[in-house]
Amino acid sequence: MVWNNMLDLINVTKTFNPGTVNEKKALNSVNLHLDPGDFVTIIGSNGAGKSTLFNAIGGAFYIDKGAIILDANNIAADPDYKRALDIGRLMQDPMKGTAPSMTIEENLALAYTRKAKKSFFALNKRDSWHFRELLSSLDLGLEYRMKTKVGTLSGGQRQAVTLLMCTIASPKLLLLDEHTAALDPATAQKILKITTEIVAESKITTMMITHDIKSALSTGNRTIMMDEGEIILDIKGDERSNMTVEELLTYYSKERKKELMDDRILLS
Repeated sequence: MVWNNMLDLINVTKTFNPGTVNEKKALNSVNLHLDPGDFVTIIGSNGAGKSTLFNAIGGAFYIDKGAIILDANNIAADPDYKRALDIGRLMQDPMKGTAPSMTIEENLALAYTRKAKKSFFALNKRDSWHFRELLSSLDLGLEYRMKTKVGTLSGGQRQAVTLLMCTIASPKLLLLDEHTAALDPATAQKILKITTEIVAESKITTMMITHDIKSALSTGNRTIMMDEGEIILDIKGDERSNMTVEELLTYYSKERKKELMDDRILLS
């Protein structure tokens, strides 16, 4: 299913611990528009506001002011469980997002029935074959292990299953929060390849946080850079394809550039 949706963030602001010595403006009047099918990579040093932005969109907390428009609806006041019907999110930790004591098939069934008009207990052989075909597309051999408990899988296999769970119910928006960072390089590359294939085939509007600038500039169609709760760069097209790491670093002050250089794998 292809959603004719868009995402608009309008003056999204969030301050933690206001009025105290620990006051922190995590998001400072963020404005962002995504067209349907956009695949945006997000970079920035630790504490720039990347995960906070995802938490604001996903409903982990309510923003102080502004609007979050998804598919023409302002979801800023909606609770997280309601937003989860239209927003899929994949975390950095492979242990999150699945039920380890349940089988691969059961985990996929739970995600599938979240929006399907049928009960988890009403799934049939046709649904099972659908799950098998999806698993087969991963090329990891998991279609032969549908009765295997997810807790026994490797980190990469588990992230692949979680990715399917996030996309099986046709979300309007997919949030990828450093979802390959905890994996070894070869597995991370495999999961990123699977990610781009699923997103392209389903035409899901996607945002991906990464600490790898090379990947950020080669994945998707657009890259934004965040710093101190603000979007300081937004590039696409020829400007993006011709951008180098050195040119990206010019957008930082000397102090912030040093932090960036010290940041983990950002320049790998």
